[in-house]
Amino acid sequence: MSKIVLITGSAGLIGSESVKYFAGLGFDVLGIDDNMRQFFFGEDASTEGQKNYLLSDYKKNYTHFDVDIRDKSSIEPIFEKYSSDISLIIHTAAQPSHDWAVNDPHTDFTVNANGTLTLLESTRKYCPQAVFIFCSTNKVYGDRPNFLPLQEEELRWEIDSNHIG
Repeated sequence: MSKIVLITGSAGLIGSESVKYFAGLGFDVLGIDDNMRQFFFGEDASTEGQKNYLLSDYKKNYTHFDVDIRDKSSIEPIFEKYSSDISLIIHTAAQPSHDWAVNDPHTDFTVNANGTLTLLESTRKYCPQAVFIFCSTNKVYGDRPNFLPLQEEELRWEIDSNHIG
């Protein structure tokens, strides 16, 4: 059994770097990205070129799904097919702009909240042992993380033990 990494927003900035990293380590990577960025920000923001690059350079172990994360009927079959082989989910798909959200809050909410719920529920049902990493924007965390006293450890960054909430 191979271990699979599933990455949403796989043709975006963080998602594509995650694809390159894990595919480069030899993992089989499933990418989910429907180029919604073009819908949000126009043709110049399209992720199509990055998707094509990933499909070309990582064709041996990268599989792409052109699926909207809000679409349960498209997401669940992916999770069901690969089920317990999925060991890691990196969720980077989002509508990241405050300014854009003002004009269409329903789409903003459904992408960010309902899409995440669909992914979490699919994880719970089909691969509950998988690690789920949710990469979000300052819409969730605000600017506070930029001011946390972090210390670099050998394998990760930790909050300074003297820091109080």
